[in-house]
Amino acid sequence: MKREEHLRFCKTCTNRKPNFQVGLVCGLTDKIADFENNCEFYSEDVEVVENIDNEDVLAPDEILTKFSEENLEKFKQEQNLTRGITASIFTGLLSAILWGVITVLTNFQIGFMAIAIGAIVGLTMRAAGKGIDVVFGISGVIIAVMSCLLGNFFSIVGFIANQENLGYIETLFYFDYSQLLHIMGITFKPMDLVFYVIAGAEGYKFSFRAFTEKDVYELEKK
Repeated sequence: MKREEHLRFCKTCTNRKPNFQVGLVCGLTDKIADFENNCEFYSEDVEVVENIDNEDVLAPDEILTKFSEENLEKFKQEQNLTRGITASIFTGLLSAILWGVITVLTNFQIGFMAIAIGAIVGLTMRAAGKGIDVVFGISGVIIAVMSCLLGNFFSIVGFIANQENLGYIETLFYFDYSQLLHIMGITFKPMDLVFYVIAGAEGYKFSFRAFTEKDVYELEKK
């Protein structure tokens, strides 16, 4: 075991003792930990364990440093990128349709919808994909931003349909897609870019499995 893995036990042991030269040592042996898997002198400090953070979710890069190789390998076997992407695309599509409907009904584009879409896509990726690899975050970013763009497109289709007294599905078939980029450019506002960036960040952050410090402790002590 590495020093970092030993310290996960030492920090919650009643026998811990601070040493200004090497850090925590065992108060019984006056040495740094050198056990494998389990320490025969380990005695759980209940008060310390109860105060371990169980609310703040660890950043994706922290997950890779705080868990043992054994647990990381287990998590990687459980992750499913295909399922995560499929579920996120479906959720992103539904969210885009909802954004378009709300925009047409209110005649106002609500930028904060983009942030909500980013979070929803990310959380779907997390639940369905159970990923810890960076590819899950990248996929979340792409699907979140594309869903926002699709929401804008559905809004445009809705406004055209109302203006021309056409059905929405009918408008989708007769829409001149060669003019799409031009129309979206006309309707684009600088603030939209800010919302897209935030949506992408949300899509990335929420796409990974969520662990707290308490989760790390509980899983690593098994």
